[in-house]
Amino acid sequence: MRDVFIYDHVRTPRGRGRADGSLHEIPAIELVTQLLQEIRDRNGLNTALLDDVVIGCAQPVGEQGGVLARGAVVNAGYAHSVGGQQLHRFCASGLEAVNNVAAQVASGMASAGIGGGVESMSRVIMGYDSGAWVADPAVALQNYYAPQGLGADMIATLEGYSREDVDSYAVESQRRAAKSWDEGNFDHSIVPVKDVMGEVVLDNDEYRRPATTMESLAGLKAAFPPFAKMGFGRVAKERYPEIEEINHVHTGGNSSGIVDGSGIVMLGNAEFGKAAGLKPRARIKGWASIGSDPTIMLTAPADVARKALKNVGMEKGDIDLYELNEAFASVVLRFMDHLDVDHAITNVAGGAIALGHPLGATGAMILGTVLDELERRDLNTAMTLLCAGNGLGTATIIERV
Repeated sequence: MRDVFIYDHVRTPRGRGRADGSLHEIPAIELVTQLLQEIRDRNGLNTALLDDVVIGCAQPVGEQGGVLARGAVVNAGYAHSVGGQQLHRFCASGLEAVNNVAAQVASGMASAGIGGGVESMSRVIMGYDSGAWVADPAVALQNYYAPQGLGADMIATLEGYSREDVDSYAVESQRRAAKSWDEGNFDHSIVPVKDVMGEVVLDNDEYRRPATTMESLAGLKAAFPPFAKMGFGRVAKERYPEIEEINHVHTGGNSSGIVDGSGIVMLGNAEFGKAAGLKPRARIKGWASIGSDPTIMLTAPADVARKALKNVGMEKGDIDLYELNEAFASVVLRFMDHLDVDHAITNVAGGAIALGHPLGATGAMILGTVLDELERRDLNTAMTLLCAGNGLGTATIIERV
């Protein structure tokens, strides 16, 4: 296995995933195109040195389909020799795309590439590609399928997390995200998105709500009882008969936000760095992906963390920072409890509850965020993790060089 280095990463700001969001007029391919152009231009990159661009997307249909990565490569003016691949592992797609490129380089079958993800949630509706696991009754029966929000509430029920617990976590996410923005910690990585006229349409994460308090969150109604009443609650309780009643604690305020955005990471071997005149910022130590309970869907992070650590011969104490996608507050609370990880080293810059979760893009975005935090805090190692639909989970471990 050859060493795989991270040379750079960039992301767009996150726009509200609605028709009045700032990125609604920008197609997903254009979000990726602008990032590819920026990472090329700011590094003076000869794109012919790259072998592949792999872009994850959780809804790879319509304008987000058609091997979007290859379209973006051509659209960005890259050398036509650069390949393109579209990848789908639900919410873990962006991180899995990075791991895919890392595997190509580590095996010696490629010298360099770009991995990342994109999601325009205001333009392509979540659930368009749900497939048999949701829509085919015979398959859904095997899954004991229930929507993810119910899974989050089931975690809270099984683990004993109260509404105050999840709201408290959400307030801290907002506080950390606001602090990161106020201190300019995202400045080097964010690429302002422009329209067809070249005018900037968004240069900040517009979903965040820094004035959030426990009192303001307490006024929000639980979001997922309607799904339980549709019959999914009964399905979930058949899978977990020890649950008498689901404790519905999740709201729009302590769950990840629906947003648009994209993020990419440039990877390569040492020879690529020399040829491109670039210094590596970090090394990919290893990665892992697993399956877990498909009903709750959200319990994989602790187990995939253990697998990733075992793959590289590390212990949890060897990791300086953990970055876990904040799909729902209970997901992170469970991870920290089951892996015995301190909140002080978890999601230190805030997360998707405050900033939003552009499904296929988030993995690449948070990998870049935790790398920036390692450098800013002069620390060495980090793990990035996501849970994903149908009980999937992915993790990546990096170390600074």
